[in-house]
Formats: sequence, structure tokens, C-alpha cells
Amino acid sequence: GGDNTNSLGGQLIGQDSASPIRTTRTGQVRGSLVHVRGTDVGVHTFLGIPFAKPPLGPLRFAPPEPPESWSGVRDGTSHPAILSSARLQLSLHQNLQPVFSVSFGGSHVRYSSKHAEAREGGTVMVWIHGGGLVVGMASMYDGSMLAAFEDVVVVTIQYRLGVLGFFSTGDKHATGNWGYLDQVAALRWVQQSISHFGGNPDRVTIFGESAGGISVSSHVLSPMSQGLFHGAIMESGVALLPASSCPVPLQMVANLSACDRVDSKALVDCLRGKSEEEILATNKIIPGVVDGAFLPRHPQELLASADFQPVPSIIGINNDEFGWIVPVALSTSMSSSIGPASSRTPSHRT
Repeated sequence: GGDNTNSLGGQLIGQDSASPIRTTRTGQVRGSLVHVRGTDVGVHTFLGIPFAKPPLGPLRFAPPEPPESWSGVRDGTSHPAILSSARLQLSLHQNLQPVFSVSFGGSHVRYSSKHAEAREGGTVMVWIHGGGLVVGMASMYDGSMLAAFEDVVVVTIQYRLGVLGFFSTGDKHATGNWGYLDQVAALRWVQQSISHFGGNPDRVTIFGESAGGISVSSHVLSPMSQGLFHGAIMESGVALLPASSCPVPLQMVANLSACDRVDSKALVDCLRGKSEEEILATNKIIPGVVDGAFLPRHPQELLASADFQPVPSIIGINNDEFGWIVPVALSTSMSSSIGPASSRTPSHRT
């Protein structure tokens, strides 16, 4: 599950089969037919379709590159091995049509859609997961229900996270925003390939929650993403949040990774030589940066100047947002404030 590949155009083959096969520009992929409870429709799913090369070796801290072709029929009936924050993935769900995911050395897509019969040019919804840009997996989100009930093609994408996804030296040696660039690569894959899975590349909506909402908001502002989608839904997150534009934590990353911060190039070379496990041990929340390409200026400046192409958008906050973490945070805070001595002392109520 560590390979990255973009699936591009192909023909709908065996679209009514329980084991559908689609031909893409990079090779054939076999999906599966999923029955959704509460409906009489099926959803074709294709999982682990790569949309870029694995970001390994010299491709670590580098923009994603197009995937390599494969021979034979790729198995898209199950998720690849659990992906680290270095890998990208994309998955699709289509109401009684194909569903697929793409793995990308940190990136893959998953696709779900209704049965391909009578599904030509369906609306496409691309989900960008949250998790502070440091945790999360596309495989945690199953778009089959949404595809079945709303008759849309659902794509979920995995992108590089944490240090591997957003580390920047602030200069040419590591410009940063690698996770955002992975998302752009996945959106390009959708434009090139989704028609072969029953989707309409001219009717693409991107949506995400928390850090996914920040990502969606950033794509709305980015010149690199223009034309790759036509609607946006931001749930509990926008690019103006303070945490989305913090200073680059160079010294922190150097300290955590035991790399000497002699200069930018030396630090990047040292980090490229670290194993995935060593990198994950240093993982911290690192925000996107103004890199001059994906974000040419600070989001607030771009918004104020209206120097972007607006699309129809929905912005809101999900119910119980962050609720799952509050008990954990409170528990940790209380246990640290009670010290070992007082924790052994019974409390007395008056």
C-alpha cells in the first residue's frame, strides 16, 4: 500500500458486475459491489488507486509526481496496508456505480458510486479528511451511504501529513505545503479520470471538516487549484484560523529529529535520510505556509484583495465539533494537576 499512482481515463467495463473492472490511463483496476442498508441500490467501490508516485527518497519534501503504470488488473477491493502520514490515498463511492481509492505513497483515492448503469456525468464530491494536518486516513470515511442516498460519486483522498506533509525551510530547499500539493494532484486525477467512473469532471464539489475545511478554503484561494472544482463546503475550519499560518518550526523539527540545523539543505538532507518510523516519532502539527505557489500570499490578504476565483460555497460548524477530544483533554489536565501524593489521599465532601 505504499505506492502512489494517479488513475486516469478509462472505459466502463463490466459495469453491472459484482466484480467490475475499469481501464484507466495507468492500468486496469478491479472493484467490488457493495449493498447499502436501507436502499435497494448497490455501490461500486474501487479502493487504493494511486494518483502519484510514493513520496520516498528524493521525493520526500518534494511535489508529487505522476504515478507509474502497472500491468495486469490491480486489486481495488480492499484498502492497502495502513498508510503512514507519508502516503496519499484516494477513494471513490458512486451510487450503484464504481467506488475506488487511490494510494499514493501517502496518497490514494477511494471512489464510490451508484451502479454505473444510468450513471453518466454524475455529480462528484471529493472529501478531504480532518485531523490537524497531522493525523487521519481516507479509509476511515466510507462514502457508500452518501453515494447511494444522494446519487453522487464520492471520492476520499489521502495526503501527506505532519512533518512529511508540511515541513518547510522557508526557502527553495523545502518550500512546504506538500500535503496541499498532494490534494491538488488528486483533484487533477479526478479531472482526468472520473468520467470513466460515472462522474462529471465539470460538476466537482470539494468538502472537508476541521483541517479538511481549512484545506478546502485554501484551495478556493489558491491559483493552483482553479478550475479543478466548482463548489466548496467548509465544515468547522477555514484558512483564516490562526493555527493555519504559524511560523515554520525549523528548530523544533531539528531538535526532535536529532538533525543539526547547520543550514536548510543539510537539515532537509538529514530528514530525507530518516526512516518513516523516526519521522513519525517527531510528528507535530505543522500548518501550511505562504510558499509563493500554492499560497502566493497570506489567506487574509488574498481574501481582502479578492484576488481569487470564487465558487459557490457553504461554510458552517458541525454539531459536537471537537467533542470526542474534550473528555480526554479534561482527564489529562485533571490527572496532571492532581499529583501522585494527593491522588492517594481520599477526598472529603462537606
